Amino acid sequence: MILCDSRAAHELALAQAGAVERAKYPVCTYLTGERNMPQIKETILAPELQGGEWIQRGPVELAQARGHQVILLDFWDYTCVNCIRTLPYVAEWHRRYASNGLMVVGVHAPEFSFARDRANVFEAITQFALDYPIVLDNNYAIWRAYSNRFWPAKYLIDAQGLLRYYHFGEGLYQETEQQIQKLLMELDPAAQLPPVLEPIREADKPGAVCYRVTPELYLGYSRGQFGNPAGIIRDKSFDYSDPGRYMEGAAYLAGRWFVSEESSRCETSGATIMLRYTAMDVNLVMAPPVSGPARIELLIGEEQRAGSDVSFSNGRCFITVDRPRMYSLIANPSVLSGSLGLKMLDPGVTAYAFTFLSCVVT
Repeated sequence: MILCDSRAAHELALAQAGAVERAKYPVCTYLTGERNMPQIKETILAPELQGGEWIQRGPVELAQARGHQVILLDFWDYTCVNCIRTLPYVAEWHRRYASNGLMVVGVHAPEFSFARDRANVFEAITQFALDYPIVLDNNYAIWRAYSNRFWPAKYLIDAQGLLRYYHFGEGLYQETEQQIQKLLMELDPAAQLPPVLEPIREADKPGAVCYRVTPELYLGYSRGQFGNPAGIIRDKSFDYSDPGRYMEGAAYLAGRWFVSEESSRCETSGATIMLRYTAMDVNLVMAPPVSGPARIELLIGEEQRAGSDVSFSNGRCFITVDRPRMYSLIANPSVLSGSLGLKMLDPGVTAYAFTFLSCVVT
């Protein structure tokens, strides 16, 4: 175990590394502190928020905010687990500092096609109790204007309209809030600000250990990793065979599936997805069939713990896919290596991507 300057930097390096290179990265204990803050030293005028559809409040014009407001831009996607985990902090910063001149703006940039649907996004806004302006950036116009590459990403804009700070990924919540307070004090040196928010989760505290885990696993042919020996048939229904043996870092299909560029759709009941993983939590982005909700049986061993979206009946685990979103499959008490299977009891479920979490307090 070694100390790492930034959880975000480490996680991004893992995401971008290949399998061989990834194995070389250490387990890390993450630090906090002033030296980790990626402040922007150049004079960069923040681009206007143009090209999106405002679905909650707005439109926000940065030029009109100059002189009396600080802006926090949060690039997010409602199916992104790392985005979801940052939202309680973003919502609380809005609640704490709106009266002091902070304006939070959510820029929703979709990772999957169904996340372009304003109804789906608005349902997520309601679920997560977000009460600040939000713009749909379905064509990535704002994303490109800020040269952004990551979910989530946060940018702070001072009262002069200049970019002053950024942070990618999870973590550094107290440090980010300190930067918010710094810019608000520049706006009003007499402002009375509360103490910095304490960590909401145990894993957000300094000293949390983040282990190497299975990287995000997509289920479309453009970015997917499939282990079926015969390969994947693109954009066509095909009956896949279960090889019976699985390697970590790949998904294995059995039964009839339609594999498209970004997802795999079950075509018959009884079809399965199998995989091996190393993680504490396992999530899967799924969408129901057009006909309505569908059920899936989760196949796991006794040493594993089912996630929050799993129900139980007669000793079996089930998931009801009722709308397009991220579903919690596994919530282990610690990081472990295991395997899981998903048996589709109803056809038509579409699966997009598995995500795996690793950070725990020891």
